[in-house]
Amino acid sequence: MPHFAPVRVRGGLLRSARLVRHRRRAAAVGLAVTAVALVAAGPRETDRSRGHPDGASRTRAASAASTGGSAGDRVVRTRRAGARVTAPVRIADAATVRLLRPGDRVDVIAAEERGTGGEVGGEARVVARGARVTEVPKPLEATGTGGALVVLSVPRATAAELAGASATARLAVTLW
Repeated sequence: MPHFAPVRVRGGLLRSARLVRHRRRAAAVGLAVTAVALVAAGPRETDRSRGHPDGASRTRAASAASTGGSAGDRVVRTRRAGARVTAPVRIADAATVRLLRPGDRVDVIAAEERGTGGEVGGEARVVARGARVTEVPKPLEATGTGGALVVLSVPRATAAELAGASATARLAVTLW
């Protein structure tokens, strides 16, 4: 067999450096796409902690306290009209409330009372649709008012309707 000179590949080191450089670019692009996805799936306006709807109101409260604001000065926080709040609601049938668990969705129905004897009759209307049950407190044994309490997460406007309906009507729930 004849003797051959060693085969030398030109630019061998350059090719490996080019591959490493492309891997770095691919990794950088992958990290950028991941960062964008995390920002897009991050906390929304409604996910903020209770009592702190935005960072600006905390800053205003701190600046009011540091400037020597009097005890009567209050920082007014602005909230969106569609913000969800928790609303305690007394449901007329305690046995129905025992069926509920946190996370359930319910419709709240108000049955108007007629007359002075507390007779139920007349119109029944849906006050809240798709309200999420956040808590079902244990009933107190000393309460003789009838019914049971349930805490619902509803939009602010619906919470006002629930409060008004509970004053004039008996409330019931239907489970989704």
